[in-house]
Amino acid sequence: MTSEEIRASFPILAREFNGKTPAYLDNGATSQRPKAVIDAVDSFYLNQNANPHRGTYELAMEATDAYEGARQTVAKFIGANFKEVIFTRNTTESLNLVAYSYGLSNVNAGDKIVISIMEHHSNLIPWQQVAKAKGATLEYMYTNGGNITDEEIEKKIVPGVKIVACTQVSNVLGIATPIEKIIKRAHEVGAICVVDAAQSAPHMKIDVKAMDCDFLAFSGHKLFSPLGIGVLYGKKELLEGMPPFLFGGDMIDSVREQDATWAEVPHKFEAGTQNAGGAVGLAAAIEWMNSIGWEELDRIESELYDYAWKKLSEVPHIILYGKSDEKRYGSIAFNVEDVHPHDTASILDADAVCVRAGHHCAQPLLTHMGISSCCRASIGVYNTKEDIDRLCESLLKVRKWLGYGA
Repeated sequence: MTSEEIRASFPILAREFNGKTPAYLDNGATSQRPKAVIDAVDSFYLNQNANPHRGTYELAMEATDAYEGARQTVAKFIGANFKEVIFTRNTTESLNLVAYSYGLSNVNAGDKIVISIMEHHSNLIPWQQVAKAKGATLEYMYTNGGNITDEEIEKKIVPGVKIVACTQVSNVLGIATPIEKIIKRAHEVGAICVVDAAQSAPHMKIDVKAMDCDFLAFSGHKLFSPLGIGVLYGKKELLEGMPPFLFGGDMIDSVREQDATWAEVPHKFEAGTQNAGGAVGLAAAIEWMNSIGWEELDRIESELYDYAWKKLSEVPHIILYGKSDEKRYGSIAFNVEDVHPHDTASILDADAVCVRAGHHCAQPLLTHMGISSCCRASIGVYNTKEDIDRLCESLLKVRKWLGYGA
């Protein structure tokens, strides 16, 4: 598809705000959905809606096939066995599942948990709570200009570390971590490694087997699919040894008055009625991305990021965070001198330019950077150079609107 055809696939981008179509640059928070995904979800509810795994009648069997077919699509997408793919609500739930099911069962007093300073709160707070509950120590790998150095990896991931949890791409800076090195080092000291792929899965090809991560989590809603569907990958032998995270229907093998046995993975971790429509939508989103191809997706986004960094660096009074020569995935963080990010975002909104402002659920990172908040423009494959131009043109107005004159 051409860039114009890709953009035309997203109905919401034709809607007008203040007489203008949106320059939607908040994909790091959630992406928009192509018509192919919307149609797939509609078709499920119009034609296949029933409760998966519950009935033996034809409609229920079709719903089960759709749900399990989506699992197969997701497994292929990340290079996993389908039994290693658990559906959750989002990345946050996936990471909490690992923290509370694996972490509480395997971390002991005196152990160490290591994360990076760039973590989203979803991959930080659960490990804080596990460390507190078990008497373990939570330590951080710090960045040098957004990069985790080899020296920092060697210094922090040492014997005694039980769990390493790290983002693959920073949700603030859009910079990739050396995740393969981190995983390799974790395994060398006998630790397992948990990867937060919420910001990487929409922008780069993931192969969990080649990466050799122990767990990996991502959300569908950042990947052109519906809200409320997420994925946890875990190595089968680890999942089999973990207790369930939630209890109830469809996660059991048998129940007696005083005890119960659990279903095999992945169903052991999928208690209650699942978001089958969301799973179908996620599969449709993956198929839509595959129709474009990873090479083309990367080409389009890389060109946009290079263009965006160049254009933003030419706007007076703009502070860009990170290094200009870094390859970025997803996000560019910036501020306007003397202007609070919320004011900047509100002024941009008047021109239907949509960016995120705040601490981006990454307060320790921003504190490490010496700021309390910033703006973030995050790009998706349907964005265009015109969106970037509109962002830069609108930024020229910000200081004037607030009385600075220029």
